[in-house]
Amino acid sequence: MTSPVWARRRAAAGNVWREFRSNRGGLIGLAILLLFILGAVFAPLLVPEAALDVTKATGGRLQAPSGDFVLGTDESGRSLLALVLWGSRGSLVVGLSATLLSVVIGTTVGILAAHFGRWVSAVLMRLTDFFLILPSLVLAIALGVVLNGGLGTIVLAIGLVSWPTGARLVRAQTLSVEARPYIERSRALGGGHTHVIFKHVLPSVLPLVFVNMTLAVGTAIVAESTLTFLGLGNPNDVTWGTVLHAGQAAGAVTFGAWWYILPPGAAIALVVLSFTMVGRALETVLNPKLKERR
Repeated sequence: MTSPVWARRRAAAGNVWREFRSNRGGLIGLAILLLFILGAVFAPLLVPEAALDVTKATGGRLQAPSGDFVLGTDESGRSLLALVLWGSRGSLVVGLSATLLSVVIGTTVGILAAHFGRWVSAVLMRLTDFFLILPSLVLAIALGVVLNGGLGTIVLAIGLVSWPTGARLVRAQTLSVEARPYIERSRALGGGHTHVIFKHVLPSVLPLVFVNMTLAVGTAIVAESTLTFLGLGNPNDVTWGTVLHAGQAAGAVTFGAWWYILPPGAAIALVVLSFTMVGRALETVLNPKLKERR
């Protein structure tokens, strides 16, 4: 027998989906995202991994798009279509992983600061302010240079510098939730910190966290592309940023090889735009005040 709690949650999820379907921009963004995700998942079936091996390249150097190579080739004769498809796997994984790390840190800091208050809030908020005033890109570059690794280093660098904004949003939402009467009743009935946080506070702030996460993925993908374009990533890892870096190093702009720059750049722009469209649509659905302004 289904519990009333799960029945209410399913009904709420159904209402959110019905509201989301009425937002044309959100649906378009979701459709584009699904295309990229399917391309990343099925990349090994669409293009064999052997196509990334420079010793097995069959094309000419910087060959323009043709029937044999739809998106042209790179300086080693490899198909740009293969690089873009396989690069989507790396870029999406890094973007999602870095965002998840930053959301976990930001949510934890924000909830703890608002729930415990006093010196805990003072310490955590001063730490948040310290990270906020530092240039995030410069700090990420410094971390990338010091750690000197591959995609894992990029994920860690982006995640460690992008959590403060989320922490402040979660703290403000937590303060609003904890001012509600049912929180006082829960404490009066003997509910401890763990009960209040996980039973009442966290479920109330999760919609905000989810929306913030959706919006932050695009930023993380741009940050990954920037770091790898600057040469901080492992050149053996295939991402859209490493493709752009390789194109710049090969002189694609000088030789007029637009096909080396345009496809990965357009992929980054489309994915970031799609995440933004989905995030804005979810924000409108989950925030009643925004729905009233439409």
